[in-house]
Amino acid sequence: MVNTLNESDVDPNPLKQFEVWYGEALASGVPEADVMTLATATTDGAPDARIVLLKSFDGRGFVFFTNYQSRKAEELAANGRACLLFYWLPLKRQVRIEGTVEKVSAAESDDYFHTRPWGSKLGAWASDQSRVITSRENLEKRFAEFESEFADNVPRPPQWGGYRLAPTAIEFWQGRDNRLHDRIRYRLQPDKSWRIERLAP
Repeated sequence: MVNTLNESDVDPNPLKQFEVWYGEALASGVPEADVMTLATATTDGAPDARIVLLKSFDGRGFVFFTNYQSRKAEELAANGRACLLFYWLPLKRQVRIEGTVEKVSAAESDDYFHTRPWGSKLGAWASDQSRVITSRENLEKRFAEFESEFADNVPRPPQWGGYRLAPTAIEFWQGRDNRLHDRIRYRLQPDKSWRIERLAP
């Protein structure tokens, strides 16, 4: 069966359309359907990209977590615009999401941090993400030090938390034969409604 994508079939709200596609990716057993590429840029336009994990989404946008002193965080502080990309190969689907990024509340970061595995919590303390380190051994030593310090409870590090990307444009891409793919783009309008457009493949 060939999947198709038509203007008449999509939800008027792209967040709800994403919910449909994300649910289908999970139900189809797509490996690591929550994996997304986060693309950022410096103030002088130098691009940068890396893989992060989608942790939640709702009408406000898409949430991921990281170190607030990492390279990506520095770039987001200097240029608060970013793009997310999902690629679900078994379904021949992509979703591209452009928008503005802000930190989530401390309470949201706390709530999610407390659900993380114990080792991941310690890793957030031990790793000065994106910084040059002298050796793997020193990293593991820092981990062991925090393991001793936080034997019973690991609090959230002040330099670690979440971001939310509020979308201004979302494109749904459905692979088709002969490279005549379906591309439907939503663009946020000044009145907060969404304009739906078909793009050439």
